[in-house]
Amino acid sequence: MEKEVRIIEAEEAEVRNIEDSRTVEGFGIVFNKESKNLGGFTEIIDPSAASSLIEKNDIFALMNHNINRGVLARSEFGKGSLNIAIEDKGVKYRFDAPLFDLGNELLEGIKRGDIKKSSFSFAVKNDKWIKRSDGSVLRTIIDFEKVFDMSPVYREAYQDTSVAIRSLDEFIQSGIEIIEEDDVNTSEAKTSDAAITDSGAKVTRSEREINLKREHNIIKFKNRKL
Repeated sequence: MEKEVRIIEAEEAEVRNIEDSRTVEGFGIVFNKESKNLGGFTEIIDPSAASSLIEKNDIFALMNHNINRGVLARSEFGKGSLNIAIEDKGVKYRFDAPLFDLGNELLEGIKRGDIKKSSFSFAVKNDKWIKRSDGSVLRTIIDFEKVFDMSPVYREAYQDTSVAIRSLDEFIQSGIEIIEEDDVNTSEAKTSDAAITDSGAKVTRSEREINLKREHNIIKFKNRKL
């Protein structure tokens, strides 16, 4: 299981300390937000990737991913000092900074503005690659194999993309054609049109059935009156 690391760059993912408390919160994962260029590709995370994230993972909150410095909080399959919630925007984490040096360092770092962003480490179970009309490549993460940690970080520049780049290279070299974006859009549009047509047909059938039943009931009522 090979680990990848990403910085959460979205504005809404800023780590913050709740005023007059030791509570720290931020987004460890943001959905449907395209990353910067990660070395030949960009990346988004589909909401489906987090469908069973909480109950299937033992997730730590660490300082700069470094467990040797100690643990800020932990969610062990949904239980523990680290609260994790799946929201529309992404995966939000929340915990109380522990009452020892590492917790105090975190609070002071946030207060001074030295710590602003989150980062998370993970392994991918399922993804897809799309080549766009401009030649750029988009990776969509569909399912996580594992999420290791969601961590406040000092340094925003650290992004371990070596696993993804190797995966992209292998995908291209395997001879499997990368799906063109235009083809995907066309396919989705056809599927959507088919769904609308089918839905419309159902509505039409439903209305016809209601009218027939109504007429049948009126006839029964008249016969009963007679």
